[in-house]
Amino acid sequence: MEEDVRQRLEGIERKIDAVYASCEKTRKYFLAVLIITVIAFVLPLIGLMFVVPSFLSTYGSLETLQGL
Repeated sequence: MEEDVRQRLEGIERKIDAVYASCEKTRKYFLAVLIITVIAFVLPLIGLMFVVPSFLSTYGSLETLQGL
């Protein structure tokens, strides 16, 4: 009887270890997705903060040239 309980506990420990490994892989996957999302979305927004004013000043100068 004691041997049966010990085998079941060892089986449960192996399953828990497998679940832990799977959770760690999932956590790393979500971290990678978060980093890629930041790179693909936030960095272009920061770039637009510099490009839009430059574009507006160029557009404004073109408007004054057409008025002449």
